[in-house]
Amino acid sequence: MNKTILTLLAVVLLFNCSTAQKVAETQAIDKAQVKASMIKALEWQEAHPIIAIAPTDWTNGAYYTGVARAHKTTKDMMYMAALKNQGYWNKWQTFSRLHHADDVAISYSYLYIDMTDSRRNFVDLEPTKKFLDAHLYEDDIWKRGTRKNEMGQTILWWWCDALFMAPPVLNLYAKHTKQPKYLDEMHKFYMQTYNQLYDEEEQLFARDMRYVWKGSDKDKKEANGKKIFWSRGNGWVFGGLALILDDMPQDYKHRPFYEKLYKELAAKMLEIQPEDGLWRTSLLCPESYNHGEVSGSGFHTFALAWGINNGLLAKKHIPAVKKAWNALAGCQHEDGRVGWVQNIGASPEPASKDSWQNFGTGAFLMAGSEILKLN
Repeated sequence: MNKTILTLLAVVLLFNCSTAQKVAETQAIDKAQVKASMIKALEWQEAHPIIAIAPTDWTNGAYYTGVARAHKTTKDMMYMAALKNQGYWNKWQTFSRLHHADDVAISYSYLYIDMTDSRRNFVDLEPTKKFLDAHLYEDDIWKRGTRKNEMGQTILWWWCDALFMAPPVLNLYAKHTKQPKYLDEMHKFYMQTYNQLYDEEEQLFARDMRYVWKGSDKDKKEANGKKIFWSRGNGWVFGGLALILDDMPQDYKHRPFYEKLYKELAAKMLEIQPEDGLWRTSLLCPESYNHGEVSGSGFHTFALAWGINNGLLAKKHIPAVKKAWNALAGCQHEDGRVGWVQNIGASPEPASKDSWQNFGTGAFLMAGSEILKLN
């Protein structure tokens, strides 16, 4: 291949990560390259911090969950250094809204450090305990159902993203402290969200009640007549579900519900996976923004690979997961930045080669952490 052709190929790869996938989808996964790509993503993200609300907000919670999962697989101390550094400077605090699931997502990383580091008393888990006790047991207008929040909801976790933010933390806290009552409370509130937002016909989650379709809601459908299902919203649920199952006791009485839900979401994601490997921001109307998107796809890839690695998903699906990872890798810039990430939102919107967010990097790291375990 001459120099001119190589140059043209490089331009194509930079233009669109989905196009890059078409070149790479048949390639075997080089695990040394996966590790190198993950470290580059970490280094770039640590050098380019982004704060949506505060250093302890949900975006950093999702990012450092990815860092924790990367360390769990690779044991590379660069990940642990990043985890300890952010926890120390955060003084192990959550964010301030005690009845908002987003604001405890950062505690997943604190719990992971405490469970992994041999030095006791390095992590202060008291702020996490304070949050969880208030979140679960303190009286609150949404729990009482006496007032509606801004989305017209009277349940605690009224948006599907919440199923990534709080449940894995509660589950891990219950495991770490040997207090199953937190797991039981998690299940109670999880079921409220499931009952309101899960569409049994499509086997996908509406983002919130604004997208729960009824026969008269003609304005709640996509241009192609399909219901609106957001990729990252379902990625939050699917990725969070894999995290929950990873730490949930095998004999927990409600575990069969979570395994069944996992298998339903996995089957749906495999069914609708685009040919180039990356899911579009609108799952059932991919033509709305016909390009791959990394944050949702990263969470889907993580969850699917986790299922294969843990026996909940057949190994025949490895090619689909490899295809997804190769496409994700094609979205990473040479300097380590992970592009094609939809901005903060609550519905399907476009992304671009240069759009990035820390939670997109977190999803990329989560995906890589399970790809490395594939046989």
